[in-house]
Amino acid sequence: MGLSKSFQLVLFVIFGLLFFRIYDLENKEMQQQGALAIQNYITHIDNMTEWDENGETLFNTLSQNFTFQFFQYIHESDSDLNYTYGTLAKSDAEFEDKIFSIQLGHTKSLPNGRLQVRLSTKSVISASFVNLEKAATLVIFAYLILMISFAILMMLHRRGIKYLCDYIDNIPNLTFQAVQTSRLRGSLKPIGIALEKSRIELKTSIGNFHKENDLLAKAAYQDPVTGFSTRRRFNDYMKSISNSDKKQFGVLAIIKAADLSTINQLHGREAGDDYLSQIASCIRRAAAKSGVSEYYRVSSSDFALFIQDITVKEGEQFLVTLKAYFDEYAQTVETDNIAHSGMVPFESNSDTHALLTLADTAVSIAQTSGLNRYHILEKFTGNEQLGDDHWKVTINELINRKSLKFFQQPILPCNNQVDVYRELYARFFNTEGSNLPTASVIAMSERHGLNIDLDKMIVVHTLQLLNANPSLTGNFGVNISASSALQEIFVSWLRDILSSHRSTSARLVFEVSESGMQQNVTASRRFVHEMHKVGARVAIQQFGLGFSSFKFFREVKPDVIKLDSSYSDGIDQDNNNKFFVRMIVDISRRIGIKVIATGVERQDEKLTLEKMLVDGLQGYYIARPEIIAKTDK
Repeated sequence: MGLSKSFQLVLFVIFGLLFFRIYDLENKEMQQQGALAIQNYITHIDNMTEWDENGETLFNTLSQNFTFQFFQYIHESDSDLNYTYGTLAKSDAEFEDKIFSIQLGHTKSLPNGRLQVRLSTKSVISASFVNLEKAATLVIFAYLILMISFAILMMLHRRGIKYLCDYIDNIPNLTFQAVQTSRLRGSLKPIGIALEKSRIELKTSIGNFHKENDLLAKAAYQDPVTGFSTRRRFNDYMKSISNSDKKQFGVLAIIKAADLSTINQLHGREAGDDYLSQIASCIRRAAAKSGVSEYYRVSSSDFALFIQDITVKEGEQFLVTLKAYFDEYAQTVETDNIAHSGMVPFESNSDTHALLTLADTAVSIAQTSGLNRYHILEKFTGNEQLGDDHWKVTINELINRKSLKFFQQPILPCNNQVDVYRELYARFFNTEGSNLPTASVIAMSERHGLNIDLDKMIVVHTLQLLNANPSLTGNFGVNISASSALQEIFVSWLRDILSSHRSTSARLVFEVSESGMQQNVTASRRFVHEMHKVGARVAIQQFGLGFSSFKFFREVKPDVIKLDSSYSDGIDQDNNNKFFVRMIVDISRRIGIKVIATGVERQDEKLTLEKMLVDGLQGYYIARPEIIAKTDK
């Protein structure tokens, strides 16, 4: 039972008991007055000395002093003297007679008869009823006043409670409006004060939570080098476009850094990060007036942005401006080729896979077109592989023209007994003399099945370079793709050509990536075996990234393993990397494999790795790559 009903019930009981008490007192008073009236009547008739034997005459005599409800005189011998007035039971009983019950009767024996009377109760009851009526009026009025006051207070109380409930219901919305304590009185006021205090503390806590969440989101969804959003944000935005019911249109621009791997090799990772940061700055400046709110770094060298509510023709101005910024930046660094751009249109419910394929094709065409070029593809026309076709033509041309040059980077031996070498880096050029992104050339050559021809050209060019330049002494490392090294036709060709250049082949170390070689351990073992037959050696690059690295190099047994650069990065402070490198060095020494650490960029890293007894060191801190031939620029 609620407070309101409980209070009403208690109040009703209290006033009911009060009314009953008043009624009881009035009833007792009435009984006393009735007893007094009977006593007066008895005293009066007792004092009478003469009795008229006629009943009617006797009634008239007594009626002068008393009012009768019933009067009856019965003579003992003469019935004519009998007289009866009224009735014992009232036929016209009034309301007060039902409230108060009293009988003022008396019977007296006379000398010649018997007298029975019942006095009228009206005079006795009326006074008590009037008093009771007045008291009942006051009680009912007081009861109504209290009930109305209580109802008003309860209405105000309910309003306060409703306000509190509505406020609490809105807390999940995090509106944090101030509590209106003026609307909370009485017992609700402490609740309002406590709620206001909780609101302030909750607002502060959630504010701190949002700050921490923003920091976490920044770490999780923002690239630390460029400040752009990450691939995950890009994917989420692509999904929102494909699933949007709202009409949207615009253009998607993809920008691919051209020389990230080259700059990392030539100048180190810090230079590579600065290069990416400058590209991001160029993108922001070019899109400053386009209303772009978010930029994305979708991979190590790829950037993306969406420009809403413009057509491809309008978007071309952004590409023109971007190319101008790239050309301007190219004048301040040692490379002419900064990045390539592709642009495609998009609209609501676009197929994300088709959109990205089209954008990738646009970038591929731009890459084969020259320095800092861009290309626009508006729609699929049935020639969706146009970008790949450009790559196929471009790679065939550079193979036919032998459009490559070599950079070299030495490896520092950690003791005089270790026979190290200089690694050769191939750089490719198109018909206009602009260098092409090495990673893209290799990837596209594998896609079109041209990797064997490309690797053959690299090997032939290396042999020609060493044979034509007697001043180039020592050993050299040659990078070839793992997909070629695992194919028997290429291995047979390589064995035959090296057999014809025994003296030169003994100076070569073929570097192949671990991830590619792990795809076929049997073929990898055969490749190492065939190279050993002709005097050449084999080095496994990026060693340590696979889960089966130990089993792999134990079965294949290359001559050299080159640790992935991630193990050198901060090894002076990373105990996990130290443990891994120590274990690799220990196992490698037992089976006669040399261990070379790559990506060494700081003196602390160099000193730590030397203490761990690696066989050689390679990286920006040791030496920068440089043009190998004097005729190259």
